[in-house]
Amino acid sequence: MIHVEDTKLDGVILIKPKVFEDFRGSYTMTFNQKEYLEALRNNGFEEISFVEDDISVSKKHVLRGIHGDYNTAKLISCLDGEFYLVIVNNIPDHKQYRKWVSFNLSENNRYQVFIPPGFGNGHLVLSDRAIFSYKQSSYYNPKGQFTLLWDDPQLNLRWPINNPILSKRDQIGHFID
Repeated sequence: MIHVEDTKLDGVILIKPKVFEDFRGSYTMTFNQKEYLEALRNNGFEEISFVEDDISVSKKHVLRGIHGDYNTAKLISCLDGEFYLVIVNNIPDHKQYRKWVSFNLSENNRYQVFIPPGFGNGHLVLSDRAIFSYKQSSYYNPKGQFTLLWDDPQLNLRWPINNPILSKRDQIGHFID
């Protein structure tokens, strides 16, 4: 069972799965195709099929992103730890172009975020380490990716720290061949 909330960005959906807890620990359903596709249809998405699942493990203060493409929808979760997630609309002719929204995802709240194609996402690890999990609706294609600078003054993003640990790609804003 999931609870779905709209966000201030059209198409970006916050999903709050039901967490069952008892003396043994907890249980959370992280994906049920029928339930999730119904929720997505109710929010204007006809058919989404996830074809690839990925995880990244990062240490505290690592910032990954802001990355995206124009073909891939994503369903993002935090399996372990906690991270601050930023999502930016990068669709040039959209009324919310370059608008952004942020969330804290953690192993405790089990929140998930659905991100449509054309939006970039980046995350900053807040705990000692975090496991970032995402389902993708298309296969990873590095040549189709865009990268937005995490500190682009035009975006005016608010991050919890000022000096994150960055890859070369995220320092310069594009892939290095």
